[in-house]
Amino acid sequence: MDSKQWFERANKVIPGGVNSPVRAFTGVGGTPVYFRSGKGSKVQTEDGTELIDFCGSWGPLILGHAREEIVDAVSKAAADGLSFGANTAIEAEFAELVCGQVPYIEMLRLVSSGTEAVMTAIRLARGYTGRRKILKFDGCYHGHTDYMLVASGSGLLTGGISSSAGVSPSATEEVFVAPYNDLAAVQEILSANGDEIAAVIVEPIAGNMGLVEPVEGFLEGLRAATANCGALLIFDEVINGFRLGPTTYGNLAGITPDITTLGKIIGGGMPIGAIGGVTEIMSTLAPLGPVYQAGTLSGNPVAVAAGRKTLELLRDENPYLKMEILGQRLAKGISHIATEKGWELHCAQRGGMFTPFFRKEPVRNLDDSKACDQAAHARYFHHMLEQGFYTPPSAFEVAFVSAAHTEADIDAFLEALGRMI
Repeated sequence: MDSKQWFERANKVIPGGVNSPVRAFTGVGGTPVYFRSGKGSKVQTEDGTELIDFCGSWGPLILGHAREEIVDAVSKAAADGLSFGANTAIEAEFAELVCGQVPYIEMLRLVSSGTEAVMTAIRLARGYTGRRKILKFDGCYHGHTDYMLVASGSGLLTGGISSSAGVSPSATEEVFVAPYNDLAAVQEILSANGDEIAAVIVEPIAGNMGLVEPVEGFLEGLRAATANCGALLIFDEVINGFRLGPTTYGNLAGITPDITTLGKIIGGGMPIGAIGGVTEIMSTLAPLGPVYQAGTLSGNPVAVAAGRKTLELLRDENPYLKMEILGQRLAKGISHIATEKGWELHCAQRGGMFTPFFRKEPVRNLDDSKACDQAAHARYFHHMLEQGFYTPPSAFEVAFVSAAHTEADIDAFLEALGRMI
């Protein structure tokens, strides 16, 4: 059976045929591709084709598909038992590893997804501060809990509106939304409501409206503004964490948040999430404190084994310079082709992350990203797919160069892009 046949079959028993909406190709059109296997930088599809993968399972596969050492660690852990619902030594070892790589994370609580990590971080911030309201940024995605599925309202000070059916109105009333990179808007909200706000949550480098970096002084301004009003600063590093170095982006940037959420890379391709911070705040979690959080599969030994081996390899091999060099090669090549062909396109890039934005002007926030030519991105996606390259099927997602990619992979990508009309 090919991808089309599998999709038709899935549609009968899975809503929309997919278990995560972005896989449905809604943003680019066409039939989703079904993967069969992957190794290194390449995947095999149910259509019998080989694709060079620049999606990387949406970020976790920084070392590529089926890295031998990670597969071996998973196999050994699985052979010893898939789950216990009890304490294991590897949980403590993993937490020690993360805390050792991030100086401002003194304690770590493991969960099973990035969404769950953010949900817990928000509850923890409320429990610690005794406040209810949250400030988030338009275009930053923090999972699908009610409080995080809120988009901008008609004015900065009116709170948000739901971006999903089924979200309680009480949730939207407790969330303010500001444009990403707009420190003045944040200061306005905090000036009027600072004593009610438990936390400001942000992706330090945004990855869910394409790759959008913080402007100079933005994150530093958030740190100062939250400290001034007694709110906590949460860095959602589900994408950023261990992406640009064997630590968090906050640590690399010299900015200390109060709470950090992690996911993706720290699981090496297995489901995982984590919340970290200083002992004083983390001790508010049960059983030490009154903020309850629990999970049967939290600290799952198979997921933790994959994550520990991934972080050890990143620490010991330090492939970040290689990914930066390949990322620059790719981004410069894309921009050069765009100039030659007269396309309205520029490529944002940082380390192994990149996004081709189909407009010439810089993208600083969600409105800028929405102003890009989405139809042109869809044409780009399908052209590259036909040429043997898999990129995120959405103009609002980041693509990834992994440590498994080679110069030959990058050059082949650019050659294929050059054939696009």
